[in-house]
Amino acid sequence: MPNREKRKLGPKGAEIRPTEDELLLKAGVERRRELPSVVARGESWRVFRIMGEFVEGFDELAGLGPAVTIFGSARTRPEHPIYQQCVATARLLGEAGFSIITGGGPGLMQAANQGAREAGACSVGLNIELPFEQHENPFADLKIHFRYFFVRKTMFVKYAQAFVIFPGGFGTLDEFFESLTLIQTGKIKDFPVVLFDSAYWGPLLEWLEKTVQNDGNISLGDLDLIKITDSPEEVVDHIVTRYTQDLKAWADANGISELTPRGLGNGGGCG
Repeated sequence: MPNREKRKLGPKGAEIRPTEDELLLKAGVERRRELPSVVARGESWRVFRIMGEFVEGFDELAGLGPAVTIFGSARTRPEHPIYQQCVATARLLGEAGFSIITGGGPGLMQAANQGAREAGACSVGLNIELPFEQHENPFADLKIHFRYFFVRKTMFVKYAQAFVIFPGGFGTLDEFFESLTLIQTGKIKDFPVVLFDSAYWGPLLEWLEKTVQNDGNISLGDLDLIKITDSPEEVVDHIVTRYTQDLKAWADANGISELTPRGLGNGGGCG
């Protein structure tokens, strides 16, 4: 009988399947039994699939207008107090005229999309292929599904005027530190990065200050890129103020005297 690989099982017995990211990043040594010409041909054709994902994302989000990306754990249940705070934050941001972008999944991503829906703002969910199924939450009105993490991450940054980061795990930490890296290295302009829940994030910021900064691995002032709060209203005030300042500076630089209030949308959904 042919030799078959044992199936890997994930949560609740679901089969773990290889993702497109895994296939793309598969080390050459793992493919040493394949002919080089076969490997090269497969990799070349994958470029077109990646390009197609970028094109779809750009086309779908080009008319979005001012938006805030909200990150947080997929594991947080609706009965958790932080879930309701996330709903309230997204709702207030939506009422202020911002669209809301999330990873499209459950937990705090769902909470943010729910708040956007309640405000009548555009509620965007950028879902991702995982080894086991991540269901899309029902509160995202504009849904885009990605195979490649790096394409999805580009959309989170490209179309947002601010990040709000709620408690989460490795994925949330990845987005947090990547945003700081992009700002610090000048790859994107300095925009608001807000951590919500001082009890959760406080120890991390203390470590960054007392260990990382004191050892000279980040510069004095780098931590000023971060705002930490426990208030949905303070999140909105901070982001609106920063966005208004940036918009006025852009208008002055381009000789524009009149702008719509705050240059924001009207909360009219994704249409």
